[in-house]
Amino acid sequence: RPGDGPPPPGWPLGSSLHSAQLAAQLGLPFAFASHFAPDMLFQALHLYRTQIKPSARLEKPYAMVCINIIAADSNRDAEFLFTSMQQAFVKLRRGETGQLPPPIENMETFWSPSEQYGVQQALSMSLVGDKAKVRHGLESILRETQADEIMVNGQIFDHQARLHSFDLAMDAKQELLG
Repeated sequence: RPGDGPPPPGWPLGSSLHSAQLAAQLGLPFAFASHFAPDMLFQALHLYRTQIKPSARLEKPYAMVCINIIAADSNRDAEFLFTSMQQAFVKLRRGETGQLPPPIENMETFWSPSEQYGVQQALSMSLVGDKAKVRHGLESILRETQADEIMVNGQIFDHQARLHSFDLAMDAKQELLG
């Protein structure tokens, strides 16, 4: 039955140095929200790993990096699907609320240059492309971050396209791990 047994272990999920420091002080695993706030990723991982205090739960650092993956059969299709997430971030910055918008053909008509810059910065930890491009991106992220785990976010308007994206991401992961 749901709720029976011990609660699942907690993970601090943060996008700042404070959350990394808290996880280290408490001897907990740490998840970094680089899927929307990548700026402090490497500094937070370094701080966490160098300041970790072993605990009954964790003897050494254990880090998860959260990223966006938008995968499709072609790079062009993935880039098209990604426009939903890009629009959502622009709307958030404009103070607009609502559901995830459908993808559009041309983001240039939707955002200003400053909005484009801000969204590209916020979403810079996004792997957008076909399976080969996603596999290469995963390999790079794992090498650069030395993450123990990757959490994947994939905001795609069409549910079947979202499921296909996750399937492609899993295939890319399997190819990477052999």
